[in-house]
Amino acid sequence: MIIDKLIVKIQEMGNPTVVGLDPQPDFIPEGLSITEFNKGIIDAIFDIVPAVKPQIAFYERFGAPGIEAYFETIKMAKDKGMLVIGDVKRGDIASTAAAYADAHIGHAEHADFITINPYLGGDSVSPFLDNCRKFDKGIFVLVKTSNPGSADFQDLYVGDKYFYEIVGEKVAIWGEELIGEHGYSAVAAVVGATHPRILTKLRWYLPSVFFLVPGYGAQGGTAADICHAFDKDGSGAIINNSRGIIAAYKNEKYAGLDFAAAARAAAIQMRDEIKEVLS
Repeated sequence: MIIDKLIVKIQEMGNPTVVGLDPQPDFIPEGLSITEFNKGIIDAIFDIVPAVKPQIAFYERFGAPGIEAYFETIKMAKDKGMLVIGDVKRGDIASTAAAYADAHIGHAEHADFITINPYLGGDSVSPFLDNCRKFDKGIFVLVKTSNPGSADFQDLYVGDKYFYEIVGEKVAIWGEELIGEHGYSAVAAVVGATHPRILTKLRWYLPSVFFLVPGYGAQGGTAADICHAFDKDGSGAIINNSRGIIAAYKNEKYAGLDFAAAARAAAIQMRDEIKEVLS
């Protein structure tokens, strides 16, 4: 099952991190295309980082060439043995959701996981679950996001629970039939690093739900914060860092290194920071 492949890859590398490939124009050195930039990053980190997470918005903004670059990036990462989380955050009514599911996890060559928005309810999630079963794919469902405005809806108290708790419960239910050998489901959750107290609570509350944790680094999440995402065995989560890795060459700390070498150095530093906290 795909979630087991991710967990094993993390264990083999001793590195529960994913690099967000968000190629904003000011991150890309002059003269390089998106594909060339992503290839440089992938070639520099594939042996130390288990997965990448291209955010599709940064590709869609360039129209058809950008979409081509998105799928080419998935291929390049997979060719290097990396797993791919397509950060697409799709969510719509059932028939449209089915089209989105086919577009992003409907073929073997597509991303291994994608992010989805569950706001429209269970029938909007079902087509993604169908493709998870058919094609051995996974989904990360938005539960508690890292942005400050997430509190507007996600922190509402409904009955005797917070809304993010209700969504988390649904994620666990949706994933009951897709639990792998390591005790986690291919139906996983997005929970932000900027909410360590909530991370702690949801880790206890959702023992079979694997977490994708954004918000590390530039958004304020620290290694001490994200340690709450992991279970007692140091499993159960993968931590995302985007600009802190792919734009590391702009940081004075990595002066003199090209963008790829700086990305590798920053990825190693992040890995070691998390290792230290987990130990």
